[in-house]
Amino acid sequence: MTADEEKTLSVLETRTRQLILQFQQLKNENRELLDDLVQKDNELIEARKKIKLQEGQIANLKMARMLEIGDNDLAAAKQRINRLVRDVDKCIALLKGLGPQADPE
Repeated sequence: MTADEEKTLSVLETRTRQLILQFQQLKNENRELLDDLVQKDNELIEARKKIKLQEGQIANLKMARMLEIGDNDLAAAKQRINRLVRDVDKCIALLKGLGPQADPE
C-alpha cells in the first residue's frame, strides 16, 4: 500500500469514526426527545383529565346556583301569594261587612 492510499484510508477511518460518534449523539438526542414527548403526552392527558373534572365541577356549581336562585324566587313567590291572599281576605271581609246592601239585585 502506498503512502497516498494509507493517508486516504486513515482519513476514511477518521470520518467513519466521526460519523459513528455523530450517529451515537443523534441517537441519544432522539431518545431524549422521545422521552420528553412521552412526558409531555402524559402531562397533556393529566391536564385534560383536570379540565374534564373542573368542567364537571362548574356544571355542579351552576346547578347549585340555579337551585339557590330558585329557592330565593320561591320564597319571594310565596310572600307575594300570601300578600294576595290577605288582600282577597280583606276584600271578602269588606263585602261581608256590607251585608245585603252589597247584593246588586
